[in-house]
Amino acid sequence: MSMLDKLKGLIKGHPDQARQGVDKAGDAFDARTGNKYQSQTDTAQQKLNEQLGVQERPEDRPPT
Repeated sequence: MSMLDKLKGLIKGHPDQARQGVDKAGDAFDARTGNKYQSQTDTAQQKLNEQLGVQERPEDRPPT
């Protein structure tokens, strides 16, 4: 069983908490790096949410 499968099993039934955790981790990384890698962090957050099967809220998406 891969790490991703284990994570999916742990977050099953808790999508909001998983999304909040991903957001919090990304925000903490941005704060530590002075937002130097903000666009890469945002992309990583989106990809991780997709892999975990967590839906983004519309207000979390960057403006287009």
